[in-house]
Amino acid sequence: MKNFSTGVARSLAIRAAAAALFASCAAVSAQAATNCAFRPNAPDQHVVVKGDTLWDISGAFLEHPWCWPQVWGMNRDEIRNPHWIYPGQVVYFDRARGRLTLNKPGSDTDAGEPPLVRLAPQLRTENIGRDNAVPAIPAGVIEPFLTQPLVVEAQALANAARIVAAQEDRLYLGEGDRIYVRGALDGATSFQVFRPGKELVDPESGKVVAHEAAYVGTARLVKEAGPGTDVHTFAVTRSVKEMGVGDRLLPTPPTPVRNYVPHAPARPVAARVMALASESNYASQNQVVTVNRGTLDGLDVGAVLQLYHLGQTVTDPESKGFLGFGKAKLRLPDEQYGDLFIFRVFDHVSYGLVMQVTQPVQVGDVARSPE
Repeated sequence: MKNFSTGVARSLAIRAAAAALFASCAAVSAQAATNCAFRPNAPDQHVVVKGDTLWDISGAFLEHPWCWPQVWGMNRDEIRNPHWIYPGQVVYFDRARGRLTLNKPGSDTDAGEPPLVRLAPQLRTENIGRDNAVPAIPAGVIEPFLTQPLVVEAQALANAARIVAAQEDRLYLGEGDRIYVRGALDGATSFQVFRPGKELVDPESGKVVAHEAAYVGTARLVKEAGPGTDVHTFAVTRSVKEMGVGDRLLPTPPTPVRNYVPHAPARPVAARVMALASESNYASQNQVVTVNRGTLDGLDVGAVLQLYHLGQTVTDPESKGFLGFGKAKLRLPDEQYGDLFIFRVFDHVSYGLVMQVTQPVQVGDVARSPE
């Protein structure tokens, strides 16, 4: 079975390199490291079962589940390619060393090792596919948001190819129909089709930073525009809603990386919730929200933000004012009530999965780097 442990024998050079990588990681998120404390009632062990997530497992041991890479000794390079845990394995709490491990504390494989700096897999003896590995977060919830645009930034919308006509002048199209598209293809042949929706307005600046887009299906290039023609010929390959003239096309994105490992942003980030994926006015745990910060603001896949309700402004009832007017205003503190796991980022906008909230999420709520 696959295991995570340090090698028993290491050269001094390897030790030094691993220590340097760990130090680099600690320097990037030293503030976040202070929050990585074990729960007072943490169990001695947890048997991994199907349906577990790394977030859930870590929550049994840690006050802040998102910082589990630190207690596994992961560095920033390994965050991009984390190792795997499988059902049937046992996660142990090594209280003496303040770490999580897949080796039973005090066993032969664990005795005499230095504090864990790096994860190194051992050979697995069972033929279990990678698909059976425990995911970091509930993967099924975010699946539609990984490959379908849904949020399209303003410049992408302006430059997107569009459907200008349909086979036999049909108003709406389905699988197998021909469509005629105008616009640059940039060498792509497989496209997703979406319908522009409402504008996403930044709660702080009041500016439109992106558009919501309804995913309607996919289309495949049949023939590029040739001499004497102005449009490309496409075939509809999948239709979840009826397509029509005016719908936009974007190249199908590459298969996303699903090795999500939570970490604090590399630099402080202060964002606001712009939109909710649900049609309700509120979002709850395991629902998706959109925030007004992206890669250009320091967010990347796996970044964790803390959610706050914006502090209200109230009147000081005992302050002096003329005839009751002009009394002092007091701003109440923002109230932290949950975590947000960033799983897809654009330039100025990101998708986040709501994690462990004690109150509903609302548009306008604050999402910022862990304190």
